[in-house]
Amino acid sequence: MNNAHILIAEDDPVLREVYAKKFTLSGFEIDTVKNGEEAIAALSAKSPDILILDLNMPVLDGFAVMEKYPKDKRTFPILVLTNFGNEENRTRATKLGADDYFVKNEMTIKSLLEMVEDLLKAKDMWKK
Repeated sequence: MNNAHILIAEDDPVLREVYAKKFTLSGFEIDTVKNGEEAIAALSAKSPDILILDLNMPVLDGFAVMEKYPKDKRTFPILVLTNFGNEENRTRATKLGADDYFVKNEMTIKSLLEMVEDLLKAKDMWKK
């Protein structure tokens, strides 16, 4: 499980740093970007084992990234991050292929780490 490559797309510099530190300390290889355009460039350069994707970012939002990488055309799961737990965003993200959904103000970093580990286990089982 460790050494998995995670791309974190988060526009908030404090959260981006907190997520990067937590996942690095847990043994993951981390790359971070601050908007959807940078996420698409990073995904084009190297496919991660998982993408942690904020929905509300400048330049291009997380929805635009998911539209560019539909579930049937990508090799990595997407865990959506958002400040908004409303059903409209959740439904749209799910329709666009989000594999899980993390509402920042309702959950902890520990629960985010557990969600990532569960998605990576599921991805490994799917490959077999």
